[in-house]
Amino acid sequence: MKKLIHTLLVGTLLTACLASTLTVNAMSVSPQNWWVGMQNSSFQIMLHETEVAKQQWQLVPYQGVTLKSITKTDNTNYAFINLEISPSAKPGKLLFKNQAGEQFEYSLLARTKHSANRQGFDSSDTIYLINPDRFANGDSSNDTVAEMKEGVNPSERGGRHGGDIQGIINAVPYLDELGVTQLWLTPPLENNMPSYSYHGYAITDFYNIDPRMGSNELYRELSSVAKQHGIGLVMDLVLNHFGSEHVWMKDKPTADWVNFNGEFAAGKNATSHARQTIQDPHASEFDKRQFSDGWFVSTMPDLNQRQPLLATYLIQNAIWWIEYADLSGIRVDTYSYSDKNFLADWTKAIMTEYPNFNIVGEEWTSNPAIASYWQAGKVNSDGYTSSLPSVMDFSLQEALIQALNEEESWNTGWVKVYESLANDFLYPNPDNLLVFADNHDMSRVYTELNQDLAKTKMAMTMLLTTRGIAQMYYGTEVLLDNTGSNDHGDIRIDFPGGFAGQKSNAFTGQGLTDDQVQMQQTIKTLLNFRQNSPAIAQGKLTHFSPKEGIYSYARISEQQSILVFLNKNTTVKNWSLDYMNEVVGSHKNATKLFTKQPVTLTKPLSLPAMSATVLVIE
Repeated sequence: MKKLIHTLLVGTLLTACLASTLTVNAMSVSPQNWWVGMQNSSFQIMLHETEVAKQQWQLVPYQGVTLKSITKTDNTNYAFINLEISPSAKPGKLLFKNQAGEQFEYSLLARTKHSANRQGFDSSDTIYLINPDRFANGDSSNDTVAEMKEGVNPSERGGRHGGDIQGIINAVPYLDELGVTQLWLTPPLENNMPSYSYHGYAITDFYNIDPRMGSNELYRELSSVAKQHGIGLVMDLVLNHFGSEHVWMKDKPTADWVNFNGEFAAGKNATSHARQTIQDPHASEFDKRQFSDGWFVSTMPDLNQRQPLLATYLIQNAIWWIEYADLSGIRVDTYSYSDKNFLADWTKAIMTEYPNFNIVGEEWTSNPAIASYWQAGKVNSDGYTSSLPSVMDFSLQEALIQALNEEESWNTGWVKVYESLANDFLYPNPDNLLVFADNHDMSRVYTELNQDLAKTKMAMTMLLTTRGIAQMYYGTEVLLDNTGSNDHGDIRIDFPGGFAGQKSNAFTGQGLTDDQVQMQQTIKTLLNFRQNSPAIAQGKLTHFSPKEGIYSYARISEQQSILVFLNKNTTVKNWSLDYMNEVVGSHKNATKLFTKQPVTLTKPLSLPAMSATVLVIE
């Protein structure tokens, strides 16, 4: 190995993407930097360079920092430096040297004030889910990047369309006016795959933003600009798998870094998707392994989180992004597919560093008995203890679509929603569940409701006023639609106004239909109401058994109560509130949210056909 002096200055590291492909005599260092004053004083640096493990690395004495050991593996191209950073350590630069004369600097930074006490997203929030490639193209110069394997191809449904982080930054004022309080971007990290890389879930560099999306610095700017508008940033992290073009597939850090010996074996080692095996007391070990260790597809190798060096890498990667980008939350893709003991350690490590933070895990099941297993505070029969604050409520999503599409009877229609919410006794904290009508992996709500504006309004009103944390998919406010195709490329349709040559513009209202304008105003009213509603943020949910095609409920706090009536009938209903005395109490007057009209609660309400009525009682 040639002598090479590596001076890794923090300024360079935080503004430029590091190459993740293996290059002889070019050392990569992960993470790029760290911080003093972290709750966990132990820290590990991964070095990757040809035969780097054959060198004897030493730390030039630095007060408060101790080099405890260096872990070497069966691959001499990797070395792991284990440090202890005491609470007394000050920000500065560590200097590492080896006997060959190589050296590199490593920056320890000061944390942002109150970083440890950052507030995560909660039930007062509305999270706006964006697929960056399909939202807005703010910088056409990065549509195609020379070193990236796939260029822009907007005519291809599975190709890259050119949306980027600058486009989202430009849209922040629109999102603020709409009433959004959190942004969830599908992974903007590097996906340097030959094709179908726009979605972001085949990561080839866990520490760098894809250059077709922007840069690390621009991602941090998005966080800062959004925060100035009262909007937090939620990062979508993938713990289960990565992209097959990652350097780890060419040069694995350890022989056991990837499940099934790094082989897909023509589908033999594919995941079974049988998530129930985790809780099933009768499940075979074979079936458990096939689910957790199996690959999704050949281009997404499955990570072995039982490997302790990988586990540490993934934990530190999450913490690095929280600190670097000032995140307010994390969404974890395919949560239950990772090793469950690792998941317990991962969530505990993050929540120990940030006690008020929030993390939501994707467990795609409509069975709340399975989903609730993962929420923190659940007492499980197998003794498993989770620290995951939130899970996605797929049960309510499925029930809501069924309820609005089915005829009303004793076991169809609104009763599906009622029964789904009645299962909240299974969850330790149902108010911290993520509720949604659709997302980037399923047909859009307007499509599922057969392009029915009235039903879509009812669906979104229900989701934005019931218990839980609300999540809305980009474009729902203007009725984006994938009727005729379930292809993900059509579900992740381009946002109107985000790309050159479009006839309509949701940002300005130009070219929108009357229905789109109506829906946008409905969403704007609901989202802005949520921001300042104590009934939504802290109120107790009390719902009533559906009758005569109407589902009704109340959200009650000390400062405010709201009453919601969802009328599926094709005729106006004269509706007495006698059965709601326990939630109405002595109140006699209320105000309609959408029309601002006063209402007398002692008289029957007139509920318009196919409509949602929200009454506010102060």
